[in-house]
Amino acid sequence: MVCQPIGVLRTPFKEISDMPIQPAGAQGVYGYIELNHELVDGLTDLDGFSHVTVLYHFHHTAEVRLHVEPFLDKSSHGVFATRAPCRPNPIGLSVLRLHKVVGNLIELEGVDMMDETPLLDIKPYVPEFDLPTGPVRSGWLLEPVAPVREARSDDRFASGLQDGDD
Repeated sequence: MVCQPIGVLRTPFKEISDMPIQPAGAQGVYGYIELNHELVDGLTDLDGFSHVTVLYHFHHTAEVRLHVEPFLDKSSHGVFATRAPCRPNPIGLSVLRLHKVVGNLIELEGVDMMDETPLLDIKPYVPEFDLPTGPVRSGWLLEPVAPVREARSDDRFASGLQDGDD
């Protein structure tokens, strides 16, 4: 399997530390997608959606860890029970507010990723498809997840990364 970036995410975050850890903590933080020019025709009708789901590569993740201490807990959990970036396939996912599409640029709100993050895909967010039905459980997140709005990143998932490494 080979994935190629279809563009790049431009955000105000040049350093891993002090980034929001989820879009909920990035309200009012704007960025944009710079889509590869040859793919612009694929943006037709995207501007009719209020939100998009973006998939991207955690390009500053230094290693795979199967157990991690996530940002919102002091206990270790399996990586697949978290959204930590140090995954076997370092793929991130964020649901972001779509403001406008102009040419190959897509203006977004709620960006929670590093500047120059490689973009893998864009999908429209459709509540009828994406909201689960029935009871929803949040596993080890026993408390309401309100602290995510104030939580910020640090370098716990970037050990071994050298300046200039991707």
